[in-house]
Amino acid sequence: MMEWTDRHWRRFARCLTRRALLYTEMVTAAALVHGRTEQLIEHDAAEYPLALQIGGSKPDELHAAVLRVRDQGFCEINLNLGCPSDRVQAGCFGAALMADPIRVAECLSAMRTASGSEGPEITAKIRLGIDDQVIDETLPQFLEMLNSSNIERIIIHARIAILGGLSPKQNRDVPPLNYSLVTQMKRQFPHLKIILNGGLQTVESGLEYMDSLDGIMMGRAAYQNPQELLKVDPVIFSEPAPHNSARDALMAYRPYVEKHLEKGWPLKHLSRHLVGLYHQVPGARRYRQILSEEAHLPGADWAVIERALNAVSEVSTHA
Repeated sequence: MMEWTDRHWRRFARCLTRRALLYTEMVTAAALVHGRTEQLIEHDAAEYPLALQIGGSKPDELHAAVLRVRDQGFCEINLNLGCPSDRVQAGCFGAALMADPIRVAECLSAMRTASGSEGPEITAKIRLGIDDQVIDETLPQFLEMLNSSNIERIIIHARIAILGGLSPKQNRDVPPLNYSLVTQMKRQFPHLKIILNGGLQTVESGLEYMDSLDGIMMGRAAYQNPQELLKVDPVIFSEPAPHNSARDALMAYRPYVEKHLEKGWPLKHLSRHLVGLYHQVPGARRYRQILSEEAHLPGADWAVIERALNAVSEVSTHA
C-alpha cells in the first residue's frame, strides 16, 4: 500500500509475525528505471519473506525494472492490476489495465523474461473486473490469459473497481464483495494458486477460505490493527508468534527505532505505524493521542512511546 507499508512498518510487522509474506509499497517501473533504485527498494534481510510490488504498463520498462531488482532478495515481484487510484489510472496501469489483457500479457512476459528461471516469481494482483464488465465472463477470460502467460500465483481483490465516479476509498467499500466468485475461479482453475483479498478484518475471518483457496491477504486491516498479525503464525502456520503480546513486540522494535533516531530519522516516521496497535482496551485513546501529538515534536525519542505505553492497561493478545 502506497505510503503505508514502508520499510519501518515492515520491520515492526516482523516483530509480530515471522511467516507472513510482506509486500512493499507499490513502486512504478519508471521510477525503478529512471530514479534512485536502491533508495526506492531499500530493505534488509530481517524483512524476508518480502515481495516487491510494481506498477507499470510498458513491457520494455517493466523488463528493465525487473532486471534492476531481480537479485535484491525479493522472493516475488507482483504486478499491480488492481489499484483504482486516479494517479495510477493516469499512468494507464493498475486496475485500468484489466481492460487490456493483451498488453497485460506482454507486460508479464517481459517481466518473466527478465526474472528468468532463477529470479523472483512473477505474480499478479487483480480485481474481479472493472466498471461495467460482465465479470462472470471477463474474469475467467482474464485468468486464462494469466495462465497462458505462465503466471501461477494470483491475488484477487474480491470487488470490481469502478474507475469513473468512485474515489479510491469508495472503491474499497462501495462495490460489494463477491468471495463466492473467487472460490468459483479456483474450482475452474485448480492449478492456479489463488489468494483472497478484500474486506478481511481478522485472521479468523479468512480461515474458512483456507480449505478452498491457497491463501489470504490482509491489507489495511493488518495495518490499522497490527495485533491481528500476532495471530498469523499460531493460527495459520501452527507456530508460536515471535512475541506473546503487543507490548513485547513493541519493545522488540525499540532497538530498530533507536538506531534510526541516531541516524537522524524523526520519530514520527517510525512511530506512525504504531498508532493502531491498541484498540478497545483501557488507555488506548490516550496512547494514540500521545503518539499523534508528541512524535512530531523536535527531539522526540523513545520516551514518547514509553509514555504512550504507560497509558495502556496491557492485555494478552496471543491466541
